[in-house]
Amino acid sequence: MKLIIHGGFFSESQTNQEIKKAKQDTLAEIVKLGYKHLQTYTAVETVVYTVSLLEDCELFNAGTGSQIQSDGKIRLSASLMDGKSLRFSGVINVEDVKNPICIAEKLLGHDDRVLSGKGAKDFAREHGFGYYNPETPQRRKEYDKKLSDSIRLGTVGCVALDIYGNLAAATSTGGKGFEIPGRVSDSATTAGNYANAAAAVSCTGVGEDLVSGAVASNIVTRVTDGMPLSLATKKTFEELKTFDGFAGIIGITAKGEIYHADTHPYMVWAMCDGEVEVFE
Repeated sequence: MKLIIHGGFFSESQTNQEIKKAKQDTLAEIVKLGYKHLQTYTAVETVVYTVSLLEDCELFNAGTGSQIQSDGKIRLSASLMDGKSLRFSGVINVEDVKNPICIAEKLLGHDDRVLSGKGAKDFAREHGFGYYNPETPQRRKEYDKKLSDSIRLGTVGCVALDIYGNLAAATSTGGKGFEIPGRVSDSATTAGNYANAAAAVSCTGVGEDLVSGAVASNIVTRVTDGMPLSLATKKTFEELKTFDGFAGIIGITAKGEIYHADTHPYMVWAMCDGEVEVFE
């Protein structure tokens, strides 16, 4: 059993030691809780549970504390993929909900498994997900002052290998901040979140770059074709260099290889396979 999580790219982690320590401690605690969950639950159930914990933490740009778009509203996106069944589900630009990853989980059993905007919110309400405002005072302050230099590039994600040998990946984002309403990032697509029987990957970075490079699906396909996860990641990242793509990934293979990498440090992450390891 293995579990790895990420909290996106946060530039202030390089300079603000207090924030860095808070993120290290929080990621360490969440990865421990996720690994404990993995003892008795499936990979799919565990990645949903773990990402929901990340969404509930204001330190990260997903769920509570998400970025505010150019029209003053928060819209959330998240996706889930089960490596065993190859079913992918997600919500795009959904408003007024707390945990978009839980809505993605609910959609996994439906025929129409990726919903956007009003359709996603209507589905959430019909299935018991009540109104929730994910805005925090800090995000409103950033928006009001147009502090574009403080925008945090990142998502949250989790990849798990369960006791049965099954893999799953889940990713959630609050967007990049001040974007045009309707923008679609990578997080609710197979470019940012992908899993099959061979490997699972969750991404963070600039959504447009990840989509252009089809990063998650490319890495998993290469592992499926026989490449080690580390080599598959390096080859995919080499392809991003043609347009200076900004990306970070976490991944696990069915053989138990666990790996993380980024093109432009600083991605924050934590992993657990019995012992906890956290970014430095």
